[in-house]
Amino acid sequence: MTLPSTIAPVLAGALKARGYEELTSVQDAMLTPENDGRDLLVSAQTGSGKTVAFGIAIAPDLLEEGGRLEAPRAPLALIIAPTRELALQVARELEWLYAPTGARITTCVGGMDVRTERRNLERGAHIIVGTPGRLRDHITRRALNMSDLRAVVLDEADEMLDLGFREDLEFILGEAPEDRRTLMFSATVSKSIALLAKRFQKDALRITATASHEKHADITYQAMVVPPHERENAIINTLLYYDNVNTIIFASTREGVKHLASRLNNRGFSVVALSGELSQAERTNALQSMRDGRARVCVATDVAARGIDLPNLDLVIHADLPNNGETLLHRSGRTGRAGRKGTCILVVPFSRRRTAERLLQMARLDAKSIAAPTINAVQEKVREVILNDERLSDEIPEDIQELMRDLQARYTPEQIASAYLRREIESRPAPEDVSEGPVRALGATPTRSNDRNDRDRGERAPREDRSSFNGGAWFTLSAGRKHRADPKWILPLICKAGQISKGDVGAIRILENETRFEINSEKAKEYFSTVEERGTGEKGLVIRTSSAPEQESRAPRSDRPRSDRDGERRFEKRGDDKAGWGAPKGKPRFKGGEGKPFGDKPKGPRKPREGGDRKFSRS
Repeated sequence: MTLPSTIAPVLAGALKARGYEELTSVQDAMLTPENDGRDLLVSAQTGSGKTVAFGIAIAPDLLEEGGRLEAPRAPLALIIAPTRELALQVARELEWLYAPTGARITTCVGGMDVRTERRNLERGAHIIVGTPGRLRDHITRRALNMSDLRAVVLDEADEMLDLGFREDLEFILGEAPEDRRTLMFSATVSKSIALLAKRFQKDALRITATASHEKHADITYQAMVVPPHERENAIINTLLYYDNVNTIIFASTREGVKHLASRLNNRGFSVVALSGELSQAERTNALQSMRDGRARVCVATDVAARGIDLPNLDLVIHADLPNNGETLLHRSGRTGRAGRKGTCILVVPFSRRRTAERLLQMARLDAKSIAAPTINAVQEKVREVILNDERLSDEIPEDIQELMRDLQARYTPEQIASAYLRREIESRPAPEDVSEGPVRALGATPTRSNDRNDRDRGERAPREDRSSFNGGAWFTLSAGRKHRADPKWILPLICKAGQISKGDVGAIRILENETRFEINSEKAKEYFSTVEERGTGEKGLVIRTSSAPEQESRAPRSDRPRSDRDGERRFEKRGDDKAGWGAPKGKPRFKGGEGKPFGDKPKGPRKPREGGDRKFSRS
């Protein structure tokens, strides 16, 4: 399919070189004849190709005859974006789109060196891309000349208002020439956006490329209902099931991001974290790691992920549910961009099923209920990946043929295949143990036995029968209370490390610097051999043999002297003339004078207890 002839020829060549064969709906909407020279108010979802769309739309206002641009005197176009990441991303897109025109593009964003930006502005630029606060600063200091502007674009205007940039936007638009074109792009056109458009646009044409309530056609939504204590295990298995797929995981808080990123890093995943406490350099390095393939997983908060565009992002996981439907759509819009397919998974604890249902209703989305991938499912997926590895059918390069012949002369084909398979399997983190059972669909009515699942504390697993446990050897794990050791992840780690079941684990005692646990005597030797060979699967954690923890020695009750059991009990409390709990020895507990035995009460008529006397019997 050919591109429309109404595109400026110089831009059409850049699009073809980039691999464009057809335009998205919002890009195609920019080319209708009635749009020429008019202000536009455009509704379009995140990831629908808006940058190329407004690049095409403002081209007739900027380009001279022949599709070239003369040496810049003052900026011709101003693009305003809510975050520095989005502004830098927009600049990169416009650079390749306008490269054949000779356009000079520069950025003015918070967090960057303001002196460098001023030097770039002094040299001249055709297009300025920036954030509201930094642009206002340059205008106030007369570093940015707005007199020749022909077009102003507000990208994701709704987000800029949500972030509190209304005053900055009004100042910038007030300083721009009155005869410029103003294009506003927003996912939703709220009342505040409509008022801003009415004040600063002239007879704006309203364009709806995608209805705000319409489900993103390129994203598949799934709801994974799990026990609360298995949330992280389900996330780990999901990452393993979608092997080598770029993923972003959303958490609600900075602490949640740090904890989850640390857990995944310990398990061997290549992961980066994005939260508000990072410096600009740290954020840039993290995003670059995702772009160049050094990291496959990004854990982020909602605010930190605003405006970022990660290439080849195929999976979004909501580790924590968002607060509203708009946030759900915005998070999910990180995938399924520019015609690519994407998957969005909501990890839903039992106790938050109703919340998840309301979120999906508010966003007008349908989500298929799925179960968390089990160990068997992950292993079967790994088997499928290995068997279908394209490298197995590739021609043998000449530079390794000699080494291959040496291997074949020294080892059997079975040995070579075994070594290859062991390396492939061991290079992947081990899957976690998750509950198996029927898929719990959102909206399903729970049975009577599961009524407690919807309480805030979540579902509690049935207590296992420990009567058949055969006590035996003790081991030590190098993590304790100071390392935030928790039975929720310690027990699965113990079982996975030695390839045993929960029934083979006895007592677990979490101490300050370590955790001691007991293994069935019949499995202890085999357990230790497996741990020595495979390790724990977590970086920095070690399991060693140990002696039984010391316990306070105390004779059985029947063997202790009677005086220890029934003798006089004395309780002491600081006090002078008031006897009571802890009264000094020799003083009465109740007022009644000196010399009376401890605990005696003055004689007198007994007041009847309200409701009658209570009788207690000891069985």
